[in-house]
Amino acid sequence: MQFNIMSAVRLHEHLAVLAPFLVLCACVFGFYRVEAASDTMSSLDSSFCHGGLEVIYPGLDIDKCLIIPKDRKLREMISTVWKAPQIYFSAAHKKKMYVLVMVDPDAPSRTKPTSAHWRHWLVVDLKGSALKKGQMQGETLTDYHPPTPPQKSGFHRYQFMLFEQLPDTPVSLTKREKSARGKWDLEAFIERFNLGAPVATLQFLTQNYKD
Repeated sequence: MQFNIMSAVRLHEHLAVLAPFLVLCACVFGFYRVEAASDTMSSLDSSFCHGGLEVIYPGLDIDKCLIIPKDRKLREMISTVWKAPQIYFSAAHKKKMYVLVMVDPDAPSRTKPTSAHWRHWLVVDLKGSALKKGQMQGETLTDYHPPTPPQKSGFHRYQFMLFEQLPDTPVSLTKREKSARGKWDLEAFIERFNLGAPVATLQFLTQNYKD
């Protein structure tokens, strides 16, 4: 009986010493679980991508909907270092022309997208024969601007949409559209040139690399 009592006392003392450590571990692992959950793409966001469009940065090949990982400084690279990506579309028709649109529908944040759609890139008269080779041969109406979500604004979706351009139909921006990238009426633009539904779409999510 004495042995059991002494053992119980020692066990209690050991648990008292370990308690702060166990609490710390629980907090740390709990934090990482929250982070992992917040970086999981929803089924709605995943369903956006179709058609086989591929966006190729120097250190990142994107061929499906994804969240840019925080490791390897990929979020920093895509915002501050890498220039316009290559666009590859294997299903392009050699004799057709295409329109490429890149927008942020979450400007300045997904909860309050008062500046949507923010136009990051717009290229028209894209030759299908070049797209099949991962090349861009067309007229740039809006120069490429990298993803630069504001700090503390959460994740932003960066959407690429490829449309077939009707033959002998020049595509252009109005004077008002040229004056600002934000609050772009994408639907009106699509209707104006009878672009219809995009033949391929792709998006990735990222947030400010300092967050």
